[in-house]
Amino acid sequence: MIELDITPYFTTELGAAYLADALDVLKELPDNSVDLVMTSPPFGLIKKKKYGNEDSNHYLEWFKPFATELYRVIKPSGSLVIDIGGSWNKSTPTRSLYHFKLMIMLCEEFGFFLAQEFYWWNPSKLPTPAEWVTIRRVRVKDAVNTVWWLSKSEFPKASNRRVLLPYSDSMHLLLKNGYKPQLRPSGHNISDKFGVNNGGAIPPNLIAIANTESNDSYTRYCKENDLPVHPARFPGELPEFFIRMLTDEGDVVVDPFGGSCVTGAVSEKLKREWICCDLIEDYLMGAKSRFTQPLQTPSKSANVTYSLSNPSAMWDSIPQDKVVADGGRERPPKKQ
Repeated sequence: MIELDITPYFTTELGAAYLADALDVLKELPDNSVDLVMTSPPFGLIKKKKYGNEDSNHYLEWFKPFATELYRVIKPSGSLVIDIGGSWNKSTPTRSLYHFKLMIMLCEEFGFFLAQEFYWWNPSKLPTPAEWVTIRRVRVKDAVNTVWWLSKSEFPKASNRRVLLPYSDSMHLLLKNGYKPQLRPSGHNISDKFGVNNGGAIPPNLIAIANTESNDSYTRYCKENDLPVHPARFPGELPEFFIRMLTDEGDVVVDPFGGSCVTGAVSEKLKREWICCDLIEDYLMGAKSRFTQPLQTPSKSANVTYSLSNPSAMWDSIPQDKVVADGGRERPPKKQ
């Protein structure tokens, strides 16, 4: 385990959590010592949150010192995975570009490579922002976070065999009945290897995980001990996907914006060494429960296959009202 000069707030068999500024912790880490940084930094939101967040207009300047340290501590074979949600521009139904600018800055100014972009789709996301989605009805609900998988070299270590998905019924049928190799109209040459059972389907870069945990052991512990529940924690399956795909047992995983230490708990479960930190002691007090309570088994929804309706599913059955001519500039009158 990497030992820092900073005293940890608590430790486990494989990791340590620090009540400290993320930048201070990163500066303590040796060069080329980390296999994976898996994190969800404060988003660049207009509305200020209790856990702290940065204005999207100043986000890049705020992040630059972290970028310098992240590049230094990550191994040449390692990766940086950033879950970062988008933001809306103030008082208009238009989107900020800050999270795209962040990715471009990390690549063009700091030397990272964009290994692949992912999108975390939360099927349970409420229809927000309400002003533009449910009141003026000029936008659809914002239900996807971007997840940037960045790397220090063009060939970071990885294996998609670690994160295979169940085959579909049609694929099972194909494996049973065989497949005739042929050239598709798109130009793709589907060879006879397409019909080989590889144990599962290669996942897409759209990750569907419903963030519905409201009565897990962590939440219950916080409520029973009068501690605040961290409001911006991601579901454990998200870091687990990348920890499984990008690291081996014994590797070092760091989350500089640890919050309630979801990344640390997943790393411990998967036998990776880990470091997390946060500035708010109450959140780390609650995070302890992730390591002292019985390990959470996968939720009952773990084997659920989420489905998306075809956009045209109701086109012939819903009234075709006129579009909002002013684009939502004026609020509609309240219904009596």
